[in-house]
Amino acid sequence: MAEGWTRYLKGHIVDPYSAGVDPHQIDPRAVRAMGEVGIDISGQKSKSVDALGDVEFDYVITVCDNAQQSCPVFPAKTRVVHVGFEDPPKLAAEATDEDEAMGHYRRVRDEIKAFVENLPEGLA
Repeated sequence: MAEGWTRYLKGHIVDPYSAGVDPHQIDPRAVRAMGEVGIDISGQKSKSVDALGDVEFDYVITVCDNAQQSCPVFPAKTRVVHVGFEDPPKLAAEATDEDEAMGHYRRVRDEIKAFVENLPEGLA
């Protein structure tokens, strides 16, 4: 969701890449939540940090605690920033129905949007 919001809101000034420490299939509920606000992330692919090759980053932003704890080492010029968002799949696992599950995705989606709206100034 973070890559989708960043491309949509800040793609003219930020070139976002999304990668994880444990890549997996894109979450259908995340696709649905983003689709509700007019952003199609269905074509995004989950990939590992290693798959990004030799891309040099100004910033690496971890958005979940697992990524923060498992984040690889980057060159000294790369600033690593952690912005913790709750994990919607983990929250949804406790939901009693689909509406409750989607509520977690919508809330986190909107929190990510608020963060992205302040990029890149919010990183200073």
